[in-house]
Amino acid sequence: MMTRQEIEPEKLSNATVVVIDVFLATTTLLTILENGARSVLPVASLEEAEEVGGRLDRTRILRGGEQDAEKIEGYDLGPYPREYAPEVVEEKDVIFVTTNGTRAISSAAPAQRLLLGCLRNAPAIALFLEASGTDSVYIVCAGSAGRFTLEDFLGASVILSRLNSDGYLHDWRLNDAAWIALDFAERYEGKDTEALKRSWAGRWFLENDWAEEFEFVGDVGASDIVPEVVDGRLRPAEPTIY
Repeated sequence: MMTRQEIEPEKLSNATVVVIDVFLATTTLLTILENGARSVLPVASLEEAEEVGGRLDRTRILRGGEQDAEKIEGYDLGPYPREYAPEVVEEKDVIFVTTNGTRAISSAAPAQRLLLGCLRNAPAIALFLEASGTDSVYIVCAGSAGRFTLEDFLGASVILSRLNSDGYLHDWRLNDAAWIALDFAERYEGKDTEALKRSWAGRWFLENDWAEEFEFVGDVGASDIVPEVVDGRLRPAEPTIY
């Protein structure tokens, strides 16, 4: 387990990396993929968004995301999952950029396999990792402006606890953050919503009348899809047995 700032790209070439940004990048990207976009392209910056968009049919492009928690001027959509309903994204190429999440995805690009996790698909991520047989996994918590966030840590803890439900991680070499995450998952087992409510972002959503979005984000196990980034685009991942 690590933050985006701790990524060492040269160590990722033989590893599976799971990037987590619960509020909201990886949750929203999962939703866009689920809802039938023709393609989903997470990018690290506004400049990259323009570059990628220049190679696509402009009549099919939707640009979405945020910078510093604000909708981007001139963009079609913001960072919230509910903005990307099936009738909005169908047959569209969605270019998506955020302050923290998509930068973390870009930083992890050298990975052998690059997956996107959140609370909604955390159990599916755990099942996928076990089925793949990989023995090298990095879970990257995007955080906020270089700072630790409880919601991303919670997402990682759910993945690790589900992965370890039958002792799967017994012989793994876990770093300190992973050990703490497993302990946290044990103490908050069945109380994921309570933990999410204690996060700064969770409190902000509830205090600003975004309860529906909060519940959507915190619905552990609602999705069976594991998004994988391949050549800069998302697709549903299929396990490769190592």
